[in-house]
Amino acid sequence: MDVLNKKIAEVGLKGFLDIEPEPSLDLFAELRKLKKEKNAIILAHYYQDADIQDVADYIGDSLGLAQQAEKTEASIIVFAGVHFMAETAKILNPGKKVLLPDLRAGCSLADACKPGPFAEFKAKYPNHVVISYVNCSAEIKAMSDIICTSSNAAAIVNSVPKDKKIIFAPDRNLGRFIAEKTGRDLVLWNGTCMVHEIFSLEKIIKLKAKHPKAKFIAHPECEPGVLAIADFIGSTTGLLNYTMKSPDMEFIVGTETGILHQMAKSSPNKTFIPAPPDNSCACNDCPHMKLNTLEKLYICLKYETPELVLPEDIRVKALLPIKRMLEISKQYGL
Repeated sequence: MDVLNKKIAEVGLKGFLDIEPEPSLDLFAELRKLKKEKNAIILAHYYQDADIQDVADYIGDSLGLAQQAEKTEASIIVFAGVHFMAETAKILNPGKKVLLPDLRAGCSLADACKPGPFAEFKAKYPNHVVISYVNCSAEIKAMSDIICTSSNAAAIVNSVPKDKKIIFAPDRNLGRFIAEKTGRDLVLWNGTCMVHEIFSLEKIIKLKAKHPKAKFIAHPECEPGVLAIADFIGSTTGLLNYTMKSPDMEFIVGTETGILHQMAKSSPNKTFIPAPPDNSCACNDCPHMKLNTLEKLYICLKYETPELVLPEDIRVKALLPIKRMLEISKQYGL
């Protein structure tokens, strides 16, 4: 650790995050060796770069990643995702070291729901059950009754007695979709995902015209107009499973482009087209997810930093609603 401390002293932690490994290193081989030496596991979200997905021990969406984090026996969890995902792993594993390749990997949804304003919002709706989408900070989770993901949100809402009123935060698009699906009247926090709200309805319609045989599939975080023309709406895992089982051969995919890597690997004979954003940038790539790189993953595991640390009182409060989510998911076979 003297080498680590010297490196950080030289360039600061922010600079340390940008250190590059020796170009001659086979990072895949080095990571396999480090994982074995340190009893470490790499968990990666579907939205990570292809190289990271290929070196990970488990690839999944937020529900699957939480389930893996809960049951792992590894001493070190390297979370190739964003900050709230690593927080969830730490909440479930207080005795394990949880690492995040780049602490700057945040989330626009989590940023859209701060503890102070959310406390004021909650106070306006007393006696409401608070269901928070997993894309939120540990502080918001600690203020919630149950956590959900896009995979289990309908089941979580349906688990609440019908005579109970519900606050759903922070994603208004997912909340609106789940309200329609369950028939429940949800009080929605006004947050959105910067990736999913940027898809262009007009451009998708034109793309569908160019590819008349293609099925348009979309994540429920997309805007209502986009969801209205989708052939299938589902979580990231739901979208992947749909493309694997569907007899169709061509798909326009309305979610972050990282999932296309797994879709192509699972169905190499099928065609996957990313849904276009409403401007010329690559806004259907999550800039937060893409802060993680294979090089940062290697440096992170080699030096065991940056480490995700949480105040114990917040961790304990956030644990119960996550545990409730996992229990309900198990009951529903999710």
